[in-house]
Amino acid sequence: MDMATRMRDFFPVIGDVPEKFRPGKGLTLDRYLVSGHLKPWQGEFADVVSPVCLRGESREPETLVIGRTPLMDRKHALSALDAAVEAYGQGNGYWPRLSVEERIGHVDAFLAAMREQRREVVELLMWEIGKSYSDSCKEFDRTCDYIADTIAELKALDRRSNRFELVGGVVAQIRRLPVGVALCMGPFNYPLNETFTTLIPALIMGNTVVFKPAKYGVLLMGPLLKAFQECFPPGVINIIFGRGRDTVGPLMESGKVDMFAFIGTHRGAAALKQMHPKPHRLKAVLGLDANNPGIVMPDADLDEAVSECVTGALSFNGQRCTALKLLFVHASVSDAFVEKLAVAVDELVSGMPWDPDVKLTPLPEPGKTEYLGALVEDAVAGGARICNRNGGEVCGTYFHPAVLYPVNATMRVFREEQFGPVVPVVRYSSINEVIDHVQQSDFGQQLSIFGTDPEQVAQLVDVLANQVGRINLNTQCQRGPDTLPFNGRKDSAEGTLSVSDALRVFSIRTTVATRENDRNKGLINEIVKSRHSGFLTTDYIL
Repeated sequence: MDMATRMRDFFPVIGDVPEKFRPGKGLTLDRYLVSGHLKPWQGEFADVVSPVCLRGESREPETLVIGRTPLMDRKHALSALDAAVEAYGQGNGYWPRLSVEERIGHVDAFLAAMREQRREVVELLMWEIGKSYSDSCKEFDRTCDYIADTIAELKALDRRSNRFELVGGVVAQIRRLPVGVALCMGPFNYPLNETFTTLIPALIMGNTVVFKPAKYGVLLMGPLLKAFQECFPPGVINIIFGRGRDTVGPLMESGKVDMFAFIGTHRGAAALKQMHPKPHRLKAVLGLDANNPGIVMPDADLDEAVSECVTGALSFNGQRCTALKLLFVHASVSDAFVEKLAVAVDELVSGMPWDPDVKLTPLPEPGKTEYLGALVEDAVAGGARICNRNGGEVCGTYFHPAVLYPVNATMRVFREEQFGPVVPVVRYSSINEVIDHVQQSDFGQQLSIFGTDPEQVAQLVDVLANQVGRINLNTQCQRGPDTLPFNGRKDSAEGTLSVSDALRVFSIRTTVATRENDRNKGLINEIVKSRHSGFLTTDYIL
């Protein structure tokens, strides 16, 4: 049986879908959140098509519409921005002037309300972007853990800030205050977790927010809209939907956005930043493209390297910015490595997101299978071969992983970030070939080194440490744990995210200072004792 026939039968009929995961009539998001009100949307809608196909009477896979989302326009986007601007009130609004403890209370209430929507959010995540049920559960739970860790870290940060410093005859207190109005936009591959790693820190530090979900992974925000409305004051969080060109462009052009949090392509980020009339006033935190290499040295443990590279290259079908995108393997072990790699890829379970142990699922982006197929065709035409069974075969929205070897610099897949299940392997003879590639690359997020010789690994670390934001030894590239910095160099990032770094990114250190003398010390003591100020305080959050 050929791959196409097998995969056609692989897509289920509706009766094959487990009852707990069976889609209903579809979810229509017909409300959006502005100024504390869930307003009805009466304009045009966009259909949400699942990457999970179902077989109809013809037995051929057919796409499934699972919902609709508003196609909002400039007018409505700007109304959300005006609400955020009003709520911030140039720093004198209700939200930015709340105490840290009070803001934590609001976020804590949201976390509790969010946990109640776990089942709905997980199932929408699974159906809309094709993420496995187990990984969707992990994304939800990890996001909740991130929020809890953010609360704990802010408490610790505030405790460190509640004291006065005496330096050079000056008495001062330093606290972190919000930046202003933030525009937050997340990616489709982690539409909950990656989005909330900017959204929650922005809110908890006292900023007001306009939030636009990713192009895919929108429906899961539906069950959370009421929680946002009920847990935050009016105008603090405003949620809009629609095409970026119709909504985000006008927001940036207004000049009213103070903070831009974006996870996507560097070209998209650059275009949006250029729209802002006062770019020097726009503070940005950006997670952008990556083309992370894996470097397999001659003395590497090949079994360990293969295991990590398969996971690193193909977790969630390779649709991760932290995925290993290009594997450099020393010529002395490259054939053996590729042989083991092909076997390991062939052992991965492909199927529907709800299938047990599934690792490979359909892709959510329209046109993605055609793009990946073109990369494979180009590599094969240039002399590479497909080393695993059925590599590059397509059925509907499913693209079977292709291990390509040997890949060289003339091929598109050497230069382009595939963001999908294509695994290119480059054979190198001199480590200088790899170093040159990393140094000349436009991207510098992460890389992985697989080797056992301490001296050689150390030398490579020292040479490449100034090229990327993170070097992983004998393990795949990854973001976590969330307490570690997540950043990048070159076109891969701007700013640093982690639980602690995000709080700093979305705030500005502000100092109140005076000369040390009896009168000034008396003034400060009276302010603190009488609790006249929200800034000058020694309150301690337990």
